[in-house]
Amino acid sequence: MKATRFFIGTLKEAPADAEIVSHKLMVRAGMIRRVAGGIYNYLPVGLRSIRKVEAIVREEMNRAGAIELLMPSVQPAELWQESGRWEQYGPELLRFKDRKQSDFVMGPTHEEVITDIARNQIKSYRQLPVNFYQVQTKFRDEIRPRFGVMRGREFIMKDAYSFDKDVDGLKVSYQKMYDAYTRIFTRLGLEFRAVAADNGSIGGSGSHEFHVIAETGEDDIAYCPTSDFAANVEAADALPLIAQRGAATEPLVKTATPGAAKCEQVAELLGIPLERTVKSIVLATENGEGAEPTIWLLLLRGDHDLNEIKAGKLEGLGNFRFATEAEIVEWFGTPPGYLGPIGTKKPVKVIADSTVANMSDFVVGANEVDFHTTGVNWGRDLPEPVVADIRNVKKGDPSPDGKGVLDICRGIEVGHVFQLGTKYSDAMSANFLGENGKPQPMQMGCYGIGVTRILGAAIEQNFDEKGIIWPESIAPFEVVVCPMGLDRSELVREHAERVYDELVKAGVDVILDDRGERPGVMFADWELIGVPHRLVIGERGLKEGKIEYQGRRDTEATLLAAEEAAQVVAQKIRAALAR
Repeated sequence: MKATRFFIGTLKEAPADAEIVSHKLMVRAGMIRRVAGGIYNYLPVGLRSIRKVEAIVREEMNRAGAIELLMPSVQPAELWQESGRWEQYGPELLRFKDRKQSDFVMGPTHEEVITDIARNQIKSYRQLPVNFYQVQTKFRDEIRPRFGVMRGREFIMKDAYSFDKDVDGLKVSYQKMYDAYTRIFTRLGLEFRAVAADNGSIGGSGSHEFHVIAETGEDDIAYCPTSDFAANVEAADALPLIAQRGAATEPLVKTATPGAAKCEQVAELLGIPLERTVKSIVLATENGEGAEPTIWLLLLRGDHDLNEIKAGKLEGLGNFRFATEAEIVEWFGTPPGYLGPIGTKKPVKVIADSTVANMSDFVVGANEVDFHTTGVNWGRDLPEPVVADIRNVKKGDPSPDGKGVLDICRGIEVGHVFQLGTKYSDAMSANFLGENGKPQPMQMGCYGIGVTRILGAAIEQNFDEKGIIWPESIAPFEVVVCPMGLDRSELVREHAERVYDELVKAGVDVILDDRGERPGVMFADWELIGVPHRLVIGERGLKEGKIEYQGRRDTEATLLAAEEAAQVVAQKIRAALAR
C-alpha cells in the first residue's frame, strides 16, 4: 500500500466528548468518526484492524469445527415473544414497527433466530452436534453510550451457537469454544484472563468471560496469583472470614452514637475495628397489587459491599428493589443510618452474610436516630439467621479454590461463553428425535466475541504518550517505510521502492509513506496510528549502507544493513506472530 493511495485522517486533538484513551486515540488516529451517540463510521485505518481481528476469529472458529452462516439484523417480534425475552430484555432492545404495523427488533443478539433455524433444520440426533457462527452487526440501545467503541450502540460481534443431544455433548462443545477463545486472544497479542461469570439476561448455567487486563476496565476481576482461579467479582464466591463463631463476652447495650450514620463513623466513635460493625441493607419485593411488600434486611460486615447479583438469586428475591425511605421508616421506625435487626416496628426477613453469621459481640443500628446496639450475639439476642453469600469479595480474601488469597484487577470484557442448556429450546420447541425415537430438546451453548470492542480494549492495554502501540496481528499495517526527501533524492526513492517491494514479496503488510511530508509529521502520524515497525531511509544513511529501524516500543533506533533491512524486519514480524 502507498500512502498517497490510502486515506490517512489523523488529528492533533481529540473531541471533547472522548473520555478514555482508546476513544481519544481511535479518533485522533483516523480510525473512527462519530455519526450519532454510540454509532460510528469506521474509516480505512480502523477497518483494516477490524478485518484482521475477524480473520483470526474465523480461522479459529473454523479450526474448532464451527460453521459460518449469516442471520439478519432485523428480527420479528414473534420470536422474542416466543422465548419470553420480549418482556424481559428491557429498553436496550430497540423495537419498531414496519409499514404494516408489524413489530420488529434490531438484534442485540441472535439466540431466538438461531433456535428457529435449528428447530426447522435439525430433526435427528444424527445431525448433532453442530455449531453455527456469524460475524454480524448488533444494536443495543444503551441509555448512555460512551467510551467510543467500548460501549457503543451499534457494534460488530462474532456469535456462535452449539447444539448437542445431551449435557455431556454440550460440555464438549463448550470446552472447544473455550479453547478456541484462548487461542484467539493469544493470537491477538493481548494479555487476558478467562474468568467465571454470571449468565445475566442470556440465561443458562455455567459461563466464562474473557477479559483484557487494563486499568481502565469496567469490571473488577478477582484472581489468585498462586493458582488458576479467576472470576468476575460479581460471580466470585466469598468464603466466611470467620471460621467459627466465638462465645458472647459483652452485654447487649444501647449506645449513643450521635451523628454516626455510617459504619466507619461508628467504629471511629466507639474506638473499635470497622470489622466489628454490621451494616443493614433494606430490600423489598412486591406481593401483588394492593398488598404490602415483603421487606428484607440484609446484613453485611461494615467493610463489605452487597453483591446484587448474588442477592437476586436467593429464593424470594428474584425481583427485588431497594426499599424506599418511607418504607424503611414504616418498618424500622427510623430513617436509614441507624437500622438493625433488633426491635423493628414490623416483621422483616433477615439474611446474614456468611461472615456476619459467624460474628459475635458485633454492633448494629438500634432503630433509633443517634443510637447503635453493641454486644450483639446470635442465639442470645437474635434468632439464628438465614445465611447466604451476599457480598463482593475483596483483595486479601481467601481464594475459593483454597490455594492462596485473592487479588483484584480491572478488566474489559471482550468475550463470553455460556452453557445455555435447554432455556431456548424448551421455550421455542427446538426438539430432535433421539436414538429412542422420542423427541428431546437440544442442549445449547452460546459464544460471543466483541470484534469492534477488541480494538478499544487492545488500545487501553497498549499505548503511550505518542499514540497506539498495536500488536502485530491486528495493526492496520505491520511496517511503515518512511523515506527522507523522497521528492529530492533518486537514491532514496530507489531504495524505498526496493525495500517496499521486498517486504510485499515476503508477505508483510507494509505501507510506504510517499506523501512527501516532513520527517516529524510522518513519524508523528505513524506513531499515533501505532504501526509496530518503522524503517527510515535517508540519503546520509544509504551512503553508509544503512537503514534506520525502530520498533514502536523501542526508545532508540538501530541501524540495519540496507541490503538486509527488509529481511530482518520480516523475521521480527514472523517471530512476533508466532508467539
